[in-house]
Amino acid sequence: MAARPSDTIIALASGAGRAGVAVIRLSGARSGAVLAALSGGPGHVSRDGPPALDLPEPRRAAVRILRDAAGGFLDEALVLWMPGPGSYTGEDVAELHVHGGPAVVEAVMSAATGAGLCRIAAPGEFTRRAFDAGRIDLTQAEAIADLIDAETEGQRRQAARLYQGEAARVFDSWRGLLIAAMAALEASIDFPDESDIPASIALGALGPIERLASDLEAALRDAGRLSRVREGLSIAILGPPNAGKSSLINRLARREAAIVSPVPGTTRDVVDVRLVMAGYPVWIADTAGLREAADAIEAEGVRRALARAEEADIRLWVSEAGEPERPAQAVSREKGASFRPGDLVILNKADRLADGAVASEGDVLVVSALTGAGIDRLEERLAQLVRERLDADEAPLVTRARHRELAAEAHGAVCRALQAARQGRGAELVVEDLRLAARSLGRITGAIDAEDLLDTIFSSFCIGK
Repeated sequence: MAARPSDTIIALASGAGRAGVAVIRLSGARSGAVLAALSGGPGHVSRDGPPALDLPEPRRAAVRILRDAAGGFLDEALVLWMPGPGSYTGEDVAELHVHGGPAVVEAVMSAATGAGLCRIAAPGEFTRRAFDAGRIDLTQAEAIADLIDAETEGQRRQAARLYQGEAARVFDSWRGLLIAAMAALEASIDFPDESDIPASIALGALGPIERLASDLEAALRDAGRLSRVREGLSIAILGPPNAGKSSLINRLARREAAIVSPVPGTTRDVVDVRLVMAGYPVWIADTAGLREAADAIEAEGVRRALARAEEADIRLWVSEAGEPERPAQAVSREKGASFRPGDLVILNKADRLADGAVASEGDVLVVSALTGAGIDRLEERLAQLVRERLDADEAPLVTRARHRELAAEAHGAVCRALQAARQGRGAELVVEDLRLAARSLGRITGAIDAEDLLDTIFSSFCIGK
């Protein structure tokens, strides 16, 4: 982080640009002095102590005229004074709610820093101070960043559950199990001849650890689902040339996202479109038509289409309604892109058929990308599939690559400890692996910190947080 952590810092906490109101936040021991200097001076000088600051009543909004060092009018603002430790950062905090023009914000910030009592905050420094003060743990700090970045309801819900401490409580309980097992095992090491310590204590202490190994494994399996809530579920549109794949993605996107042409092979590369379905982000990919390629460029397009098919969470297999199977569908099977549960068969161009000639049934949906017929039903089915894959009642745990790496380290250490115990290698080796597992879990929440790790995490935050 920049400069000294004891500095008083200031930053724009609301969004940049023109707005009705902008919120400027201060944190640190001199926050009150800055607020007093901007809103009327330091007050009277007492013989018995430092200057008395003319500050609003704590946590009660007050209207103050803000002036620069020369007494010039800056703005009429709503100000809040929140002395520590009962504040977001645990320090003295002040907020200035000023008119949201960029010039007003710049003038107030310049007047505050010009007084020499504060400096501009580094990215994430407010939240870093909240973490250092024990107001939040590391998973909650990351959840704040996720809340700020959330663009969909599903992302907001996941971040909100993390911010409320659900993940931290689970990780802390797991770490507590490890520490309890370590204590029991160390007792058997330190007091091997004590009659009140059962000889079977080493194995008895590992019962909860066996369950913990299963819980960690389940959390790692769930990591893919949780990362998709943040990053988006992948849907690939596949099928032969001229089946209407590009028209379908345009219909779903409600805009001209892909080029539509009657010329076979128009789509040569993957075209990704980001949408929101069932409150979650999804990426829908239009791919090259699957067929025996006529040239090297088309062959590369087919290769990329099949690669995307393998990676996709959901696939839409598009063909013309009423047409027999085309060679491209055989090509897709030969190269491994076979149909799997959750895939949908889309029979497009229903507008060319007589009414009722082909009907939707199960996961075979008849649509017309040209007229929009059947698209509502397709969107409802896609939303259902998205919810099935991403909705969950369990607490979100492994939501980031950092969590996944540390949880995998903890799982590996726990498995080694259990194996060593079963093979009778000695309690000392078991305790060491359990200690490594506890350390990895502690690093997830920040109970055991590493300065370089914290700097990396908080540097990704916006300035006002």
